[in-house]
Amino acid sequence: MTRNLTRNLIASSLLVLCASTGWTQSASVSVPVPPPPSTKPPAAPSSFDKFANELKKPADWLSWGADLRVRNEYMDNTITLNEDNKLSEQDVIRIRGRIWASATPVSNVSLNARFSGEPREWIDPAFAGQHAARTGMEWRYGIIDNLYLKWTNAFDLPLTVTAGRQDIMLGDYWNWWLMADGTPGDGSWAFFFDSIRLTYDAKEIKTKADVIYVYQNALPDEWIPTLGRSSEFKFNGVPKPYYLTEQNEQGVILYLSNKSIPNTQIDPYFFYKRDNRELGNGDDADIFTLGAKITGTPAEHWSYSIEGAYQFGEKKDPTVKVPVARTAERDIEAFGGNARLSYLCKDSLNNQFHLVCEYLSGDDPNTENDEMFDILWGRWPRMSELYLYSYIYETSGKVAQWNNLYRFGAGWTMNPMNGMNLGVYYNALFAPEEIPTRTVNSSLFSMDGDFRGHYLQAVLKHQFNKHLAGHLWGEWIWAGDYYATRDLFTFIRAELLFTF
Repeated sequence: MTRNLTRNLIASSLLVLCASTGWTQSASVSVPVPPPPSTKPPAAPSSFDKFANELKKPADWLSWGADLRVRNEYMDNTITLNEDNKLSEQDVIRIRGRIWASATPVSNVSLNARFSGEPREWIDPAFAGQHAARTGMEWRYGIIDNLYLKWTNAFDLPLTVTAGRQDIMLGDYWNWWLMADGTPGDGSWAFFFDSIRLTYDAKEIKTKADVIYVYQNALPDEWIPTLGRSSEFKFNGVPKPYYLTEQNEQGVILYLSNKSIPNTQIDPYFFYKRDNRELGNGDDADIFTLGAKITGTPAEHWSYSIEGAYQFGEKKDPTVKVPVARTAERDIEAFGGNARLSYLCKDSLNNQFHLVCEYLSGDDPNTENDEMFDILWGRWPRMSELYLYSYIYETSGKVAQWNNLYRFGAGWTMNPMNGMNLGVYYNALFAPEEIPTRTVNSSLFSMDGDFRGHYLQAVLKHQFNKHLAGHLWGEWIWAGDYYATRDLFTFIRAELLFTF
């Protein structure tokens, strides 16, 4: 526990630093306003930059690039919800490398590809099933995580067609609510969708329309082969393949954005998602979601975002066990809401103050319906890098299956110097339903409390130059009466990102 104490002392020092100076972007808040533009003329490119730019663009029709991300992540009690569990402490170094290229053989048409891999060095015995309870290097596999054709001004219309494996985020920046990550099973390594996206920009009526079709496979090599072991991997002689999701998924999305009202954007949308179970904790479901988002700047220093959605359909989820097992298909009736209010000082330090609120309905154990809000393709660390892991034991072994959550909080963000971002955020976390019906281990929950805990986040980021960035990230949750034990949850991360 000496190392645990040392890490928490370091993290506490980070918290004190952030509390005295602020930050610009947190996982709990979306769309930080950039600092005021600099009046200084841009610096002349260095000789290395000139060399790199020439090397990365060998022809007018071809460009390429690469990056390397190194992370050391430490977690305590975040997954197990009990410090007595031998896997309570997790310490891993994640090394993600990517290389990409874009070719434009003819005007308005580009072919884009990206290849990535993320081996992981486990310092403490791993919780991950493919490397369970072991230390050392986990090589995993390499994957083509982007491969798509993009056609702009298609048919001489304001239409863009993007077809293939691509990244799609819908909504406010860093607060993409229902569509951001099609591969939650691999963490934040990749987040692609195998999809076709049509975007029509009707500028005369200030409206943009997206129509998207998604066909997502649970196994990473179902359509495009991976480099190295993925679905054929065996652990101790038993097949233990890597999965991107717990089910094969299809979807149709209609997303509109209208800016006809001054200083206001209105985004109504419709999602249909079809799940076909691949793993034992996967779903068979038809989920329909109707929602809308309104964002605006009603006055010079103010901005807001309000989003809400209603879900209906049918879901068959064999992991529902509390208070009784329910293996039959059930009707869905669920609600969700997400809001943010910001005051922007617009001063030399870019001080900002934020209020956030979110509601995701939970499954009521006393009804025949399924009231759990399904976050669809929003299973990513939007609100917390720490808390997404706590849902593993709460919701059928799934990471970041956000549901049964009510939170409200406040934060202060700022830019103390050029290239540096600092900030701190607090959220009070509650559970609309006291009983998690899909829990893997009911002994971890009190079953008669609704306060999840006090959540605190502190982050320090710095862009050293155009090729190197890094951050220190700390999160803590003081558990409430929703849990059977009240141990402190801890998440600490250090990262360096090299970009070429």
